Amino acid sequence: MKSKYHLTIIMAATAAVVLLLGGLVVGLVGFSQPVAAAQTTPPVPAERSITVVGEGKVRVRPDIAQAGIGVEIINADVKQASDEAAAAMQNILDTLIAQGVAENDIQTSFFNIWVERPYAPDGSQSTQTLYHVSNTVNVTIRDLNKVTTTLGAAIEAGANTINSITFNIADPAELQGQARQEAVSDAQAKAQELAGLNGVTLGEVVQVSEVVQGPGPLFDTASYAQGVGGGGVGPISPGEIEVTVRLQVSYAIQ
Repeated sequence: MKSKYHLTIIMAATAAVVLLLGGLVVGLVGFSQPVAAAQTTPPVPAERSITVVGEGKVRVRPDIAQAGIGVEIINADVKQASDEAAAAMQNILDTLIAQGVAENDIQTSFFNIWVERPYAPDGSQSTQTLYHVSNTVNVTIRDLNKVTTTLGAAIEAGANTINSITFNIADPAELQGQARQEAVSDAQAKAQELAGLNGVTLGEVVQVSEVVQGPGPLFDTASYAQGVGGGGVGPISPGEIEVTVRLQVSYAIQ
């Protein structure tokens, strides 16, 4: 009887422990489950708007010219070719400065030495070796009345390559400001037209960004010359420069 009593107590205690552990496991499992997120309010719809691109253009005569002036020497001896090119370039630099070009407006833009191995008339490769030494400087001419005479003097000094002549504006900030004003007016006119076509009322500006094309503002040069290889320099006309600014503008609508 005593052993049965003890057995009953042991079984009851074991059952209690099992129930306790089971409850603990259930509790832990329930604790590990994520709590349901509270219901959130739906997102506010984006403000209705009209987005347009306004463009402003200002045309003016340029005030600077830029040209790539250089020399190319060909010789079977690389040192002699290099020495001749160096002497010719020094003569060109001295001539440019004598023409009134400032030293800080002259910058080396290209220097190259390459080997040419010509082919014989029968198509076989010749044993002759020719070295080409090229040296080019980018020159800014700030007096447009002296473009022709400066280039002609450089040719007489030994320049046998003039890669290009382009015209530009030294300080375009004021012109860009004028173009932006025109771009704003153009954008507003376009937005008003779209609002009328769609039966809505145009509101205030909500966003403005400038459309950048490359590293700077847009310039359309009206004159370009290339490949002057000797002799006199013909008439060169600077034409006009067109400064263009584009703005993307968003207006609220009602």
